[in-house]
Amino acid sequence: MATICNMGAEIGATTSVFPFNDRMSKYLKSTGRSSIADEANRYKTQLFAPDGNCEYDELIEINLDKLEPHVNGPFTPDLAHPISKLGANAKQNGYPLDIKVGLIGSCTNSSYEDMGRCANIAKDAMSHGLKSKIPFNVTPGSEQIRATIERDGIGKVFEKFGGTVLANACGPCIGQWDRKDVKKGEKNTIVTSYNRNFTGRNDANPATHSFVTR
Repeated sequence: MATICNMGAEIGATTSVFPFNDRMSKYLKSTGRSSIADEANRYKTQLFAPDGNCEYDELIEINLDKLEPHVNGPFTPDLAHPISKLGANAKQNGYPLDIKVGLIGSCTNSSYEDMGRCANIAKDAMSHGLKSKIPFNVTPGSEQIRATIERDGIGKVFEKFGGTVLANACGPCIGQWDRKDVKKGEKNTIVTSYNRNFTGRNDANPATHSFVTR
């Protein structure tokens, strides 16, 4: 839900809202904010739900069971490639095929649940004797998440797999990245879980082809 709301701005939305639900309530309670959850639950039918008989300019329905994973980019988050066509599209358009760096986290896809899923993939790979062939940086979504993944050993999993856990901040998503592995102007590909991939945004290199996963 947070990711969808975050990405709404990328297609011109000024506001994105989900009705208050049980997932939100459980999250607030598990993070020490039970009083806020109780108050939101009290008013959710009045304040956090659409008006009765409301009308919309357009209604779009998406069947997530049939939605193929996509990778978007480079240079704009609305250039979408179904994963089944990504390789062919990359060759056809002359995108650099070797991925130089992976970037995980920032404000999008950086919850504790997201970190746990990434760690599970890393653990599964290591159980088969594999480690990351490229550097990847992990940016937790908050100080609470950073401290929690450190407490639960998730940060250590990333490090063993070949990653670096950064401070909770915007990080490379807004160019806070002193990148050394490529020269400015050198064409290269990076893959991120961020929400924006505009030209030069991540590393001030206009030749970096940044792709975001969806």
